Amino acid sequence: MKKFMLFVGGLVAVLILLANLGPMILLALSVWLLYICFKKFMSTDSTAAKVGWVIIGLIVVSITLSNIYAVLGVAAAYALYLIYKNWNTPESSVVHEIKEDDDPFTNFEKQWAELNK
Repeated sequence: MKKFMLFVGGLVAVLILLANLGPMILLALSVWLLYICFKKFMSTDSTAAKVGWVIIGLIVVSITLSNIYAVLGVAAAYALYLIYKNWNTPESSVVHEIKEDDDPFTNFEKQWAELNK
């Protein structure tokens, strides 16, 4: 049952990733262009050039904000990574820690078994 649920989750994640592949590319491109605009803005000394880079940067920011829902594609890619990572783990991989304690209130059954011997 675990494999089936992982398969269904992986299928949904792949569909979301494929649906958001174009916006993810545009988001990465616009973030890269925004970085270039910032570097050029910092390197210029002219006021007119700084104003020009700010205008170009605002245009690129609007492109970036219009593709912000591509973050869903990034989340789907991360979900695919988690599904791939958990595909071969056994279902009973839960580790139970047995803690030995001398407190009689936490080990009531143990104390009761010792008294009944």
